[in-house]
Amino acid sequence: MERAHSLLLDEEACNQVGKHQKAEFILEWLNHLKRLLPVTDKVDIRQNQRCLVDQLWEILINSPSGPTRWLLAHCLAVLYRLGDPIPSNLMVERCNDIIRSKDDSPSALPTRLAAIACLGTLYEQLGRMLIGCFKDTLVCLLKAMKSAESQGRYEIMLSMERILRGLGVSAVSYHRDIYKVVRACLTDRSMAVRCAAAKVLLELQREAAFLWTSELENVATVCFRAFEGSNYNVRVSVSKLLGILLAAAVEPRQFTAPRQGARSQGSLEEVMELLSGGFLRGGGGFLRASGDMLKGTSSVSKDVRIGVTQAYVVFVSTLGSSWLEANFPAFLSLLMELASHVRATQTPADAAVTRRCVSFILRSTLGSLLGEKAQINAVKQLCLAVATQKRAVDAALTDRNVETKVSSADVSASQHMLVCCLLEMGALVQGLGSSAAPLLTDTTTALLDTVISVLLHPATLARLAAAWCLRCVAMAMPSHCSLLLDCCVERLVALKSSPDAVAGYGAAIAALVAAVQHCPLGIPHTKDKMVLDLAEDLLRSASQNSQISLQRTQAGWLLISSLITLGPAVVEHHLPRLLLLWRCVFPASLREQEMELRRGDYFTWQVTLEGRSGALSAMKNLLQHCRELVTDEVISRLLTPLTCAVALLTKLPALFRSYGNSVKSWSIVYRLRVYELLALLHPQTYQESFGLVMNQLVSDVSGQDNLNQTCSELSLLPPLCHCDDLPLAGPALHDTDHRYIEEQLHSSSVGGGSLDNDPFSLCERGYEILEQFVETVNQLKGQRQQTIQTHLCAALCSLLKHQGSNRGSLGPEEIRPPALSLLLGALESTSPLLRCLAAEGLARLVQVVGDPGFTVSISLLCFDRLKTARDAASRSGYALALGVLYRYTGGISSPQHLSTCLGVLFTLSQDSTSPEVQTWSLYSLSLVVDLSGGLYRTHAEPSFTLVLRLLLSTPPTHPEVHYSLGRCLHCLITCLGPDLQGNGAAVSGLRSSCLVACGVMQDSPDCLVQARAISCLQQLHMFSPPHVNLTSLVPALCANLCSSFLCLRRAVVACLRQLVQREALEVSEHAIALVKELPRRDNTQLDVTIKEVGLEGALFILLDQESDFSLRKDIQETLVHMMAASATSSKLAHWLKLCKDVLSATTDGRAPLESKQEDEDADPGKDDDSSAFRARSESGGPFTALRSATRCFAMECVCRIIAQCETADPAHFDMPLAQERRLHDSTDFLVLHLGDLVRMAFMASTDHSDELRLAGLQTLLVIIRQFSAIPEPEFPGHVILEQYQANVGAALRPAFTADAPPDITAKACQVCSAWIASGVVSDLRDLRRVHQLLVSSLAKVQSGREASSQLYNEAAAAMETLAVLKAWAEVSIYPFYDSSGSESGGAGLLKLVQSELSTLSRLWLAALQDYALLTLPQEYSSQLPATGGSFYTAETVSQARRHYTSSWAPILHATSLWLHSTGFVMSDEAPANLSRPATPTSMGNRSSVGGAKSPEDINTDRLHLILGISVEFLCSPHSEDQMETITSCLRALQVLLEVSWPRAKIGNDQALSVELLSVLHRLMVTRESVSVQLAVLDLLQRIVAAAHEHIREKRHSAEVDDGAAEKETLPEFGEGRDTGGLVPGHSLVFGALELCLCVLVRKIPQLSPKLAGTSPIGPGGSAWTLTDSDCRLVASALCVLSELPSICSPEGSVSILPTVLYLLLGVLRELVHQPSAAIQALKSVLTSPMSRQEKCRGSWNLLLQSALNTLLTFWDSGTCVVDKVSLLTALTVFLLSAGPDVCTIEPLHKLCLQRFTTSIDSKDPLVISDSIVQVISAYICLLPPQKVERSRPQTPQELLGVLEGIRAMEALIQAADESQCPQLVAVLLPLLISFLLDENALSSAPLPSRSLHDSALKDLMRFGPQHPAVFRTLITTSPHLKSRLQAAIKGNQESLNIKASSANPAAHSTGKSSPSITLKTKFL
Repeated sequence: MERAHSLLLDEEACNQVGKHQKAEFILEWLNHLKRLLPVTDKVDIRQNQRCLVDQLWEILINSPSGPTRWLLAHCLAVLYRLGDPIPSNLMVERCNDIIRSKDDSPSALPTRLAAIACLGTLYEQLGRMLIGCFKDTLVCLLKAMKSAESQGRYEIMLSMERILRGLGVSAVSYHRDIYKVVRACLTDRSMAVRCAAAKVLLELQREAAFLWTSELENVATVCFRAFEGSNYNVRVSVSKLLGILLAAAVEPRQFTAPRQGARSQGSLEEVMELLSGGFLRGGGGFLRASGDMLKGTSSVSKDVRIGVTQAYVVFVSTLGSSWLEANFPAFLSLLMELASHVRATQTPADAAVTRRCVSFILRSTLGSLLGEKAQINAVKQLCLAVATQKRAVDAALTDRNVETKVSSADVSASQHMLVCCLLEMGALVQGLGSSAAPLLTDTTTALLDTVISVLLHPATLARLAAAWCLRCVAMAMPSHCSLLLDCCVERLVALKSSPDAVAGYGAAIAALVAAVQHCPLGIPHTKDKMVLDLAEDLLRSASQNSQISLQRTQAGWLLISSLITLGPAVVEHHLPRLLLLWRCVFPASLREQEMELRRGDYFTWQVTLEGRSGALSAMKNLLQHCRELVTDEVISRLLTPLTCAVALLTKLPALFRSYGNSVKSWSIVYRLRVYELLALLHPQTYQESFGLVMNQLVSDVSGQDNLNQTCSELSLLPPLCHCDDLPLAGPALHDTDHRYIEEQLHSSSVGGGSLDNDPFSLCERGYEILEQFVETVNQLKGQRQQTIQTHLCAALCSLLKHQGSNRGSLGPEEIRPPALSLLLGALESTSPLLRCLAAEGLARLVQVVGDPGFTVSISLLCFDRLKTARDAASRSGYALALGVLYRYTGGISSPQHLSTCLGVLFTLSQDSTSPEVQTWSLYSLSLVVDLSGGLYRTHAEPSFTLVLRLLLSTPPTHPEVHYSLGRCLHCLITCLGPDLQGNGAAVSGLRSSCLVACGVMQDSPDCLVQARAISCLQQLHMFSPPHVNLTSLVPALCANLCSSFLCLRRAVVACLRQLVQREALEVSEHAIALVKELPRRDNTQLDVTIKEVGLEGALFILLDQESDFSLRKDIQETLVHMMAASATSSKLAHWLKLCKDVLSATTDGRAPLESKQEDEDADPGKDDDSSAFRARSESGGPFTALRSATRCFAMECVCRIIAQCETADPAHFDMPLAQERRLHDSTDFLVLHLGDLVRMAFMASTDHSDELRLAGLQTLLVIIRQFSAIPEPEFPGHVILEQYQANVGAALRPAFTADAPPDITAKACQVCSAWIASGVVSDLRDLRRVHQLLVSSLAKVQSGREASSQLYNEAAAAMETLAVLKAWAEVSIYPFYDSSGSESGGAGLLKLVQSELSTLSRLWLAALQDYALLTLPQEYSSQLPATGGSFYTAETVSQARRHYTSSWAPILHATSLWLHSTGFVMSDEAPANLSRPATPTSMGNRSSVGGAKSPEDINTDRLHLILGISVEFLCSPHSEDQMETITSCLRALQVLLEVSWPRAKIGNDQALSVELLSVLHRLMVTRESVSVQLAVLDLLQRIVAAAHEHIREKRHSAEVDDGAAEKETLPEFGEGRDTGGLVPGHSLVFGALELCLCVLVRKIPQLSPKLAGTSPIGPGGSAWTLTDSDCRLVASALCVLSELPSICSPEGSVSILPTVLYLLLGVLRELVHQPSAAIQALKSVLTSPMSRQEKCRGSWNLLLQSALNTLLTFWDSGTCVVDKVSLLTALTVFLLSAGPDVCTIEPLHKLCLQRFTTSIDSKDPLVISDSIVQVISAYICLLPPQKVERSRPQTPQELLGVLEGIRAMEALIQAADESQCPQLVAVLLPLLISFLLDENALSSAPLPSRSLHDSALKDLMRFGPQHPAVFRTLITTSPHLKSRLQAAIKGNQESLNIKASSANPAAHSTGKSSPSITLKTKFL
């Protein structure tokens, strides 16, 4: 169809397909035509119009289905609108004729319905062009209404709506006729007709003003009647109509003449009177209402009241937030009259419904429409209403005039007003959060005093509502929780004799304590002690005054129950007292309990049952909130009270007989508490009482009292049913916006003691009990039978669910038949929910039994029952059972069973006589598809055909069938999965069927079906994205984005979330295109928002309005995905502006939190901060009055954008690059928006909402970390962030005020330290401003915060204190690593920190000791101080531990730096007087025995503290995100080992050193970070150096003591001792070797024989391709290796020397091109003192000879590229350092000569140069002369090599001893003489030879006078050398004379030439 270019239907192809395929073919063509017509040229349309009309008409008269007729009508109308409209009149007449037809055959009905639909769309599209035909059409339709069935009436209503929309004001003369007919349809028996009629009137009221003027009361009455017996959709539609009409009455349209008289206030009163009349009297009229009044009953149904409630909400929502703000006092007053009206509260049930309805109205209006400022004003109005009502009640109670005194009924009626107001106040305050703080300080409102005053109200409900309101206040503003607790406790103690006061204040205290679990900052531990003391006092004094015994008992146990919710950390300290209280409230034994029954009266038993119920409730809380405290010992102590509690159950009937109903309610509560507690305990716990429990349960379930009460299925069964099955039970179980009131329709009183509280109750005697129950069920009928069935099935399913989840068994086989009988009976119940439960029970039964044969038998049983069952309920139940049977057994695996199931379900799903059976069977079919998996693919095609056929044939008045069809389609798409991407004909057909079916469901008027269509398209998009047309899908999604149905909004957002993960930009573009094409009248505020800020802005608005958790989460994820797709590229500026607009969207006119003006007169720059921009709301933005939660999310988005840019283009953080690329590429970068980022962070940081302030500070921290190093291109030497320092200071200052919460101050401290340590600020004066904030926080820490410590838990104070200390630590660390040396850098900052170091050091040490104690294992918990540590208390250990964990690392590092700076020298100054609590474990100056510790002991403690913490952490670092902490630890240890005292301590303690090495080894293996590995090796070097120093000191001391250095016993110090053995795990040298080997083998695997041939960079890599960092690691390891022999004894050094030499030579071999580190290490080993020790010299020589031999073999190695220069250097170092004992041994001596000789003969000048240097240095005396008398240098490179050799020989002579010097000079002088030339050769020699001659002659003239004796001996013994020297001197002299004469002829003529050196005179 997509490839067809013609508008016309291919009739030939259409006629070739079958009947059912033809309907699909036509529907697909109509869809194609619908898309094609708007984009086709009008000329083509007119050419084909006649043919098209004929084809469409042919379809019309052939009984089209519902979706087909709607598409046909639309295409026909569009065809006339775009083509020639003139023939449309004829088409209208033809349609009228069909409607007038008398044909009543079944085939005529679809044609008539199609004609009606065509009329509607024709008038809608053509409008006034058809006004001439309208009268006939209207008469025709109205006449047809009289005889039409429900489908006809429904279609006429839909058509009428379209007609009115198209004609508009033109049809005004017919409006009243239409109104009369439609008004009757509002009370039609068909719910779909009622909905359609409401929509017609909604369209009519646009032009018909009489609907909201003269006919308003009549319309309202009809609407009230429409609510009676209605369903949810009807209530939504009719309430929308009624609400909009009433809103129009209050604020009429402009074109309508205003009514006379007062307009606003009078209209509001009239409208509210109308609504309240409907609420109180319904739609029954005056006579019916009068009869009810006379009888004293209320016949107003719940659905009427719920519908009216929804109308209230629509009424206010239509008028808008501005109207509500202006008229809220009057609206509230009228609403409160309704809440307290006697007719609305005649019975407790009526009162409960009324309260819920009023609360819903307030919540839906105040909570959804108003911004935060308006909500604050609303709270004030509510508070005034509460105060007024309370004053009236107080006056009534104190008035002693009988005539004027109000009745008790009036007083009790006031409670309903108070409850509604207080609950809404609490909800508003909780939603506002910390933004509501001004309310509490407003003296005119006196909110807290007003609420607390209600705690004395005589009505229990009012007192509880006030307590709940206080709880909400405490949750919103945790700082007031402690204050409110103190206030309530104080008043309770003062009014302990008042029953109302005890009950009210007790409830308030319990509510406040229970709220603490939701407040992270908690309350002080003293408060829970205070509450427990008060509870004990109340329970103890309960018996003193009988008038208040009940209230005191109830309040006491209520307080204890609330106390237990604080968790195990608190309850653990009070558990002994609680156990004692539980023991006291119950008898000590069963015998005592028997004696109790013989005494007392009804009041005594009321108090007793109340007390024991409270105790049981407290026990239940202990099991729920403190399960880890319930040990076997605790259970054993609870066993006696529990046994007595169970035993009392059996005595309750006797109490009934004795005292009647006076104890009934108490006994019911008691029984419920027993069952709740037993449900949480394992049955073995109360095994002795199990029989009693079972008997009592049987009695409760089957007792007459229980059977006579209706059971609330909605509260009992849904948790036990499968969540997917619940929609079958009806719309009541759907999540909707009105669920809060809708669930009231299905609520009823619940029978006490239902079985659902005990899932284990059927485990033991199941067979007998179940049979007894089955017999009981069979004997009962009607409602009583259903009640017991509900209870029994709930219990059985609870058991089966538990056993199935825990892989348990059902027990003996005898239990199966009664269980199966019970479930099968429930499957036939008339209750849909019970059938769902029974089906789930069958699935669980099959799972627990686990027998395939049993499963098959049940399947066959269901098949048989379906053959014989005739009622819809039974067929529905068994059909569902077929689908769910294999849910928990792995799915359907039998093709035969699958075919049988499909045959049955296909047949049932086509039973059009019973929509219920269709619905359930189709749902079951969807389950079968799911459970069959790939096995179902062969049945996919007929299933698609069935679904599409049923979608086309099922009337729209049965949306539940369409919903199940949608679920089937969804499962079929999932079943086919990726196969839907195929291009084959079969797959294309299935895919086309999918799309057609989705289109049909999208056009459905039911929201659930539309939601299902969207989910199907979403699933199709997942498997086959190209085949889902986003151009049509996205507009459809956006159109429903603000739907009034929650399920539809959820589906839309879920689909958008998936779409934007792939095509975010396309989705956004399609959304904008949608709103541009919408007609003006359809534009909503959302559409305007999409036009201004795109779909993203609309989602932000939706996020602000929604309260559903899952929907909010989906919206946030959608925004995040859209942001990830575009925020770092083309739409960066758009996203930042969007976040900025959201953040600025507040109507709060108050200024943000400003820093209080401090005394800064001495500071000339104080205006800098005040000049920062202020966070005021910006007018003209697209958003208004967004809530703080939405703005918090906007700040999270900003942080996400920064994080995304970090991994994107580097230009985002490079200003010059960004500016350059923006000019050329027109792209956008984050750094260009830095001002906006800082502004947003500032606005959030200074907001009134604490959550937003935290988000702002976090964003500021991210900005500082990301942008602090970016330079400012216009001002070199400065950074870009420097210009915002005033703004940063202004953002931080409010967080350091006295009333700032600890979490905000802690976060601000983190920002402060980051800002100071970032190096941004260049001026020390500017830096001092932020530094001063930290100084003030430190002063707060020193003072202990006595005032605020009473507001929060001690752990919160610890959090703030540690945050301050951590910030100071980070600030003090920065100067030590700052290399700038500027005044504002490390040097200047060090001056600021220095003044606080004395205080900080003590606090740091105290914090570290606290942390060390808190990290002790559990078995050492007894060592913890009983009263806590320096910054935590014993009761808050668990809460404080996480704060220490996040803070200790920088503190440790800073403490090490401080100790380094002091050199571990104790200061003489007196300790500062810190007003901290006494620290029992502090490192004070007193030892454990009371004496003063020496400085040595104190330093030792400090050293061990730092080492212990570091080692404990480094032993088990958990994850990569702790790299920063690991680095801090290693740096701290490095700093310590720079100081001599700790170095000596560590060197002296070998066990400690070995432990450190083992930890470092583990760290090296587990961490790949180069910086960490380098730090580990640096630490290793320091530890080895410390050991070396220690051993050297011991040796020196031994030498001094013995007075002789040559004694053989002296060098015995060091590892190895006499044996040379090194013990692994105890040897420092062995540990160091392990660590070095680990590094070397990881970087150079060839060192290991097992890894030979491998490479660190993979196969084929070169060994010398290591990175610079790897080379540094290897060099460090080699350095350590070379030092190891020095810390061994002689024998020990011999033990490790082979390993050391092997590794050194191996590294030299593999890194032959980078030999410096290896050669240096080799030299260190060769010159080690151990090589000269007498005891080991021989062994060393042998090993060194072996090493030399190995080195000499490297020339012949074929495994590496030989670098002869490096090897020569290594050989030379070996020969020079090892000594003659090693080098002169043959054949090593000869091999060395060969290597040098070979090198000198090399053709490489560099090798020649180096070889000459090495030869002269090592073996010149051994070389034969002919090697020296080689050919003279011919090139500059050769000359350089010879000269370098001479220099080396000179250096050797200077370094030699005096005894060896003559021999070396005797070698050098012949060499120099051999380089000389005579006068003949000099003139013709090349330049290099002459240069060598000159250099040699100068050296001879220098060396001759220095060594005359050697020179004389040489000349005397070698005549040829003498003659050669003389000739050279003579020739040189002549050349000098020639040069001199040419330069100065006069001097030449007068001067006399004489030799400059006279050899005979000087030397001979």
